Amino acid sequence: MNDTRRIQTLIGAMTLAALGFAGYASFASHAMHPYLAAAVLALAIATSRMKAKLPGINGNMSVNLPFLLTAAVNLSGAEAVLVTCVSTAVQCWPRNKSKFKAQQMTFNLSMMTFASAVASLLAHPTLLNRTPESSDALGLVLAGGALFLGQTAPVAGIVALSEKKKAISIWWELAHLSFPYYVLSAGVTSMVQAVGVHLGWGLALAVFPLMYGIHRSYRVYFSRMAESMRSEVLARAAGAGV
Repeated sequence: MNDTRRIQTLIGAMTLAALGFAGYASFASHAMHPYLAAAVLALAIATSRMKAKLPGINGNMSVNLPFLLTAAVNLSGAEAVLVTCVSTAVQCWPRNKSKFKAQQMTFNLSMMTFASAVASLLAHPTLLNRTPESSDALGLVLAGGALFLGQTAPVAGIVALSEKKKAISIWWELAHLSFPYYVLSAGVTSMVQAVGVHLGWGLALAVFPLMYGIHRSYRVYFSRMAESMRSEVLARAAGAGV
């Protein structure tokens, strides 16, 4: 099987998994929260185009992760999937006159939908017979882990097939670069949950403009890292030519 066929097979498998888990998560949904869902969707869309280029890897990291995690933990499965699908479509839509790539869009939507649906299922106490009292902290950890693995593993697989590299090496690099942001997103989501209990969700969601500052910090950090990597490559090349 050639690389093109493997890539198509991976995308097909990802699509089927996304449809299956999204359907089940929607069927198993608890009560709807339309106003909170609308607020989270608006914020997820607003931040979906704020991306930082990961150095050394053909991939980006978007700032909308805390909103996707908030949707998985606090909304119904159907609402979480909707927030993820719409914000991902906006995030991946080509800029300016760039060509639309249907295969890339299909993979990104399937990957994010799958990760969001699994995160939503794991976040709620009805699964694994968890009690409501233990659901908040454990649910947040499980949902964050599901988003982390559900996004990084498929990306590592598709990049490995496209660039003919080892998937485990690519995944480790992705995990190394992005794991702190997942932890930070979980912390922000937990803080918003705590504030929301006392002050209401409208004020709690106002915490999220801080993500813009975090986005700027990550862009500067990754750009400096990329520059350092380029300098190291040039230095090696110069040394080899001596």
